[in-house]
This record gives sequence, C-alpha cells and structure tokens, in this order.
Amino acid sequence: MSVNVDRRIVPPGEDEYLERAWRLKEHIRTTEGVLRQRRSFFHNAYTRSTVYVYVDETEGALIGFATVRRDGYILFLAVDQDYRGQGFGKRLVASAAEDHETVTCHARATNDRALAFYEALGFETERRVEGYYEDGGDAFYLRLGDQPSIRDRLARLLRR
Repeated sequence: MSVNVDRRIVPPGEDEYLERAWRLKEHIRTTEGVLRQRRSFFHNAYTRSTVYVYVDETEGALIGFATVRRDGYILFLAVDQDYRGQGFGKRLVASAAEDHETVTCHARATNDRALAFYEALGFETERRVEGYYEDGGDAFYLRLGDQPSIRDRLARLLRR
C-alpha cells in the first residue's frame, strides 16, 4: 500500500488538528502511561504554540505532532505507535531545530525510551527536576547540543 505523508505547520492561535492530537496523546497515555496532562492545559499549550504535524493523507491519520513554544521548548512530542521507527519523531524535532536557535524539553526520568530517543538526537541533560510532574514524578531538562554536526544532521532529515 502506498502512503502519502504530508508535513504541515499549524501557527499559534489555530486549532487545526487539536482534537486529533488530543486523541493521539490520550491513546499514548492510556497504553504507555506517559503524556499525562489535563485537557485544559493541553488545549492552552496547543493553541499558544506552533504545532508541527505529519498526516497520512491515504489513511487520514495523524502520524505525529510536536507542540513547540516560541522559545523552542517542546511541550509535546507524540508519534502514533503504528508509525514509530520511521523517523517521524526525528523529523518533528528537526522542524523545531530548523525554526529555533535553541531546542529544549523535559522528559520523565523513568521514560527510558524517550530519554534514549532524545540522547540519540544529540540532546544533553542539563539537570534533574524533582517532583516536576503533577503526580510527583521527576524529569530531566534536556537541551539539544549546539554542535553544528547535530543541527546539520537534523536539517538533512527535513530534506528527505
């Protein structure tokens, strides 16, 4: 089956894909136990941020999204489980890196999968933040390294 993938950018103030992004985030929350945020927080963050989106036009499915603040902080990064391992998460981070001088995020200290993902992209741990999450869970504050080779590698991902 052929897949037609489209990359889109939703500017701040618009809510296109908001409901689909919420459903994807909630599906990941219920199956993996991560991305636990209240709907009001998610809605507010989404509409105040730039949202990078990949859509499977063939299936009409939301592949993944990254919600990024003006300062390059990634509030949410989610990729549908059916599309993981195909580089969409990397491309979403690359989109943020292309548009922002600095890219940062928090990752749950117990989320080994996310931490390995960010480390493979060149993120460095700045600090551990105890009790960062509402449930008392700790997080690591991560920053994308400044080495030109990392940024070049991510920029190449967008050209694919």
